Amino acid sequence: MTEIHEFAGRTLCNTNSVLGEGPTYDPDTNTVWWFNILGKELHELNLSTEEKKVHALPMMASVLARIDAGRQLLATEQGLFVRDTKSGNLTFYAAVESDKPENRSNDGRTHPSGALWIGTMSKRAETRAGAIYHVASGRVTKIFDGISIPNSICFSPDGTMGYFTDTRLSRLMRVMVDAQTGLPTGEPIVLVDTMDEPGGIDGSVVDADGYIWNARWGAGTVDRYSPDGLRISRYKVPAAQPSCPAFIGTNGDRLAVTTAWEGLDDDARSMQPQAGSLLELDVTVKGVFDPVYLI
Repeated sequence: MTEIHEFAGRTLCNTNSVLGEGPTYDPDTNTVWWFNILGKELHELNLSTEEKKVHALPMMASVLARIDAGRQLLATEQGLFVRDTKSGNLTFYAAVESDKPENRSNDGRTHPSGALWIGTMSKRAETRAGAIYHVASGRVTKIFDGISIPNSICFSPDGTMGYFTDTRLSRLMRVMVDAQTGLPTGEPIVLVDTMDEPGGIDGSVVDADGYIWNARWGAGTVDRYSPDGLRISRYKVPAAQPSCPAFIGTNGDRLAVTTAWEGLDDDARSMQPQAGSLLELDVTVKGVFDPVYLI
């Protein structure tokens, strides 16, 4: 039976993002990074000083992977770019669907091998218009096609298992992965099927014990699944549209989650003023930090 927990956390940052997404944490600087995709913004919050910065971007972006102390890799609607952390300058790195200007990047995450998985989708959320790509040393390879809203890209700590979903179908998929390359070695199978439940599976992360923490868009919850697909616990959040969790804190024992108010009317927004904020759950976790991207 699933344990249900009421929200007893806090608001880390009241950003009011239209579509808060893609949170990640840099343990070297104790900084949380995330995007307001539709607002074309990159947000930065230093947990030591509580200093907050918002960086305007020239395009929609959704995924950030650390390269080193001075560089980050950004997945955007115009491809992959290297961002200089001091100046904010963007340098083109690799094309992703340059023949599909109607698409944009969505969910993604770095594999323990140093490769990146990145999903794409139609800007109008057209059915089966997106895909998931594997990026290693600048080489881009399509690995899954015909996905409407790619999400939940994450990996087991040893890199032998990958996960993803099409939020429109709300089935969490599991696939065997080569730990050395980050490439799939088998066909995806359904691990969790929640198609008949309210909301949809959105962004996910995997903890040190292999448990999957998933933000359930439209249901206002973060769910924790065992490695064999059993939902162990459910944590309510004060926003109907949580989008993705992230392990934060110097010990990786805290859990943040981005949220959104995209599509909500004035009445719905007034009833959930924290929609669009960066929230922290009142829970202790055994987190795993995202690996760096090997450029």
